[in-house]
Amino acid sequence: MPTYNFKRITVVPTASSLIDTVLSSTQRKTPTEVHSKYHVTRIRQFYMRKVKFNQQLWSEKLSAILEEFPRLDDLHPFWGDLLNVLYDRDHYKLALGQIHLAWQLINKIAKDYIRLLKYGDSLYRCKTLKRAALGRMCTIVKKQNSSLQYLEQVRQHLGRLPSIDPSTRTLILCGYPNVGKSSFLNKVSRADVEVQPYAFTTKQLFVGHVDHAYLRWQVIDTPGILDRPLDERNTVEMQAVTALAHLRAAVVYMMDASETCGYTIAQQCALFHQIKPLFLNKPLVVGINKLDLLKVAGPEPMLAVSAENLRLLVDVARSADAAANGVVAPPQPVGATMDARALVAELRACASVSFLSTVTEVGVHEVKRAACERLLAQRVEAKARSKRFDGVAHRLHVAQPDGVGGELSANHQPTNPTRPPCIPKSVLALHADEDAMLVEMAGARRREAEAAGTAEPAVPALDGGDGERARKDLLAAIAARRPKRETEKDLQELHGGAGVYSADMRKNYMLEDEEWKYDIVPEIMDGKNVFDYVDPEIEERLLELEAEEEELEAEHQAAMAEAEQTAAPDMLTEEEAEELKALRKKKHDVVEEHRDRKARASNNSIVPRSADTERRSTTRRMRDSLEAMGYDAEGAVRRARDDRRGREESRMGRSVERKRKRDASSAAAMEMEEEKEKKRVHSSKSRSMSRGRAASMTPDPKSKRALGLKDDAARMKSTKLGDKSVRKRSKDAKRGEGDRHVPDLKPKHLYSGKTGRGARDWR
Repeated sequence: MPTYNFKRITVVPTASSLIDTVLSSTQRKTPTEVHSKYHVTRIRQFYMRKVKFNQQLWSEKLSAILEEFPRLDDLHPFWGDLLNVLYDRDHYKLALGQIHLAWQLINKIAKDYIRLLKYGDSLYRCKTLKRAALGRMCTIVKKQNSSLQYLEQVRQHLGRLPSIDPSTRTLILCGYPNVGKSSFLNKVSRADVEVQPYAFTTKQLFVGHVDHAYLRWQVIDTPGILDRPLDERNTVEMQAVTALAHLRAAVVYMMDASETCGYTIAQQCALFHQIKPLFLNKPLVVGINKLDLLKVAGPEPMLAVSAENLRLLVDVARSADAAANGVVAPPQPVGATMDARALVAELRACASVSFLSTVTEVGVHEVKRAACERLLAQRVEAKARSKRFDGVAHRLHVAQPDGVGGELSANHQPTNPTRPPCIPKSVLALHADEDAMLVEMAGARRREAEAAGTAEPAVPALDGGDGERARKDLLAAIAARRPKRETEKDLQELHGGAGVYSADMRKNYMLEDEEWKYDIVPEIMDGKNVFDYVDPEIEERLLELEAEEEELEAEHQAAMAEAEQTAAPDMLTEEEAEELKALRKKKHDVVEEHRDRKARASNNSIVPRSADTERRSTTRRMRDSLEAMGYDAEGAVRRARDDRRGREESRMGRSVERKRKRDASSAAAMEMEEEKEKKRVHSSKSRSMSRGRAASMTPDPKSKRALGLKDDAARMKSTKLGDKSVRKRSKDAKRGEGDRHVPDLKPKHLYSGKTGRGARDWR
């Protein structure tokens, strides 16, 4: 059960401050400018946004109040009844219900007015609807001012309540006013509760924390309770009754034996019997306080109490024992024949009664210890009976051996903790040998004295300076008579020394049967015995498998040797041998050339290919390369020479039509080119028909551009139409048919200057 933190509840504002906050937020966080010339849809949206935003703010503010305050039905019964006692459950629920009703009405108003704003036909009408909506919302909140003020007072008082955990270990102090409950709390904890010599100094619950048995305990100081009916008790008394009724704790019922609190012992005993049903099944300790105020000549201060009051206290003690066991026993009259000392003795013997004085601190911690031990034992017993016993069973427990009689006191300590020392048998045997040796030494000295006729010498003492030496001599003599015990060190030196001797760790095993010492311990893996999965014939099978592998390996080696002997030394023909020789020579040349270039690469500078005689492209190199690959190089060499001659003549400015010597095939090709040059392919505005350009621009009859055209005239017409379609695109500097770019020329001269006094021009 968690501890409730009521201090986190935010401040509940008043109705006026809440209205100011919401309206100012609506004004700041929504648009503020609208004109009648706007479209009516825009005007409607403007005011609908105002109403909706205002409704959202109201919903957030009121929802926060409803969510932060605790729900009584969801709280622990202790906190639920305590809030009922302090604030009146009906009044508390009514206030929260009024806030929830206001939240519902505001949401309904916003929904209705947003529906009306959808049909607003002018700015004035929309504005009027907005004002009406916001006004009605503010009026609803203004009517809840009293509920908001009440909730703020509840919040402030909740924040001042102590943090009480209903499920932890707790001690509750109860009794009449001014009997010493707050003084007891101040003594056992660091709480600083006000203490005054008058009744009802404590008007609410106070909490202190103490440590016992390495556990944290909370001690609750309750206001005083008067002996009157339940319906006549006030709010202060009902807080104590609520704590006693709902908290599973140990109860310390404080009583004033000196009657200086203003109430007699009879009244205090009557109150005990009245609230006794609240003590059922709870550890109960009756603390009789203010023993320092009892004036009596003797060690027993309770003898100052009258016999009649002592009988009442004995009755309370008996009822306390019965209530702790779950029995509500009616008051039983104590025998009138018992004197005061017998009554005090019975009180002292009662386990539920403790005597203390908060002034002298006598018995204070004994009362705390007794209550804590009783509650802890009850909680452990309850957990042992529940399903959570496994968690309690693993708790660290310090076992204390019982005394001789086996009886335990109230604090679970042995009544007679004296136990005889445990002396090993070997030590007892050594002492017996020492005694026997002393007797033997005394007899030997007596016989020596009798034989010599002298007085008997005294046996030296075994303590002091000479006694220590005598004791050492005696122990050495005893050790010499005893058979020497063979240790592992002796066995190690006897069997080869360290690193050779292996100690037998099993010979000292203490087992029920000595034959079990050298049994093989099974190896367990994953909960199974490994020996169950071991094949006893595994070694024989492994040897057979290795022999079979060696036999197969020998057969394979023999087959390989026979194949090498029967193979022909040379199975190649003469042509294949020549080709193999050529390939090997070529590979050797390539490797040598690469190594040569690699060796000279670091020393030679980089030479252009045109200036490098070894790497320059020549017709001879081209002829050798093509012939090496099996191609006819004559045609390729001829074309390369013609292309080179034409490039050289073009660079020298000579005309393409210049006559030069050609072979028959070159002359025929030249005549065909001249016939093509005479025909104009492009329009008059197209580029000049030079030889080089004509060769590249005239479409080849077998190219894709000429496919589908029957003759040269059709191809010429197609070319002219293409030029005509491209002409406009070329004039506008378009990249192609898909170029849709419109350039931004930035005509700054059109936007410069100032406007004159006349009418504005087109700029």
